[in-house]
Amino acid sequence: MKLIVGLGNPGLQYERTRHNVGFRVVDRLAEKWGLKWSERRAKAVLAVGTVGIEKIVLVKPLTFMNLSGESVGELARWYKVTPEDVLIIYDELDLPTGKVRLRARGSAAGHNGMRDIIAKLHTSDFPRLRVGIGHPKHSHIEGRDHVLSAAKGDDAILLTSGEERAVEAVQMLLSQGLAATMNIVNIDPEEAARKAEEQARKKREREERERLKREAEEQQKNEASAGNDESVAI
Repeated sequence: MKLIVGLGNPGLQYERTRHNVGFRVVDRLAEKWGLKWSERRAKAVLAVGTVGIEKIVLVKPLTFMNLSGESVGELARWYKVTPEDVLIIYDELDLPTGKVRLRARGSAAGHNGMRDIIAKLHTSDFPRLRVGIGHPKHSHIEGRDHVLSAAKGDDAILLTSGEERAVEAVQMLLSQGLAATMNIVNIDPEEAARKAEEQARKKREREERERLKREAEEQQKNEASAGNDESVAI
């Protein structure tokens, strides 16, 4: 069984804000899996169903972000799940907009919702999926104003793409497990391309060294053979 929690703030005024990335990701999951937000428990709205052979409980806490742990802690106890079976999805200022990172554990890193969840679960050893919202582009914009505003233009396109990648990451986690999913999700495509090119370059250099070595050895053999022929002739 998996408890998949998207963090956000309830209310239409927060619906499209960067801070509500978690809500939007679990909404996308519910739509993809055909689950309905038809249950309420522990100050949260739930969509419950089965995906493959795994029972899934999608969660949107209604306590407001800073008190998210109240819902998560109570639901974890109600469903008797271990922290390892609780996945938290939320926004991350320290990631560029649209980037996605999956971790098995970690600190709150300044995120108030995560800080409250860690306090209520009494551990930070639970997986979390972060979707980057980036820092404000202008220094006069406060972080709070940034997270509580809606992304626009190119930022909105990048954020939507990140939410879609987060959905794919959750699906992959269910089918392939946490470790395998992290190995795929956490690789930046540009970084992966650079590493691939670097590996190809090293391979070419290695092959060139081996070719030169073979040629030198062949030349030495030819010279030795020529020397033996001269000795026989004398």
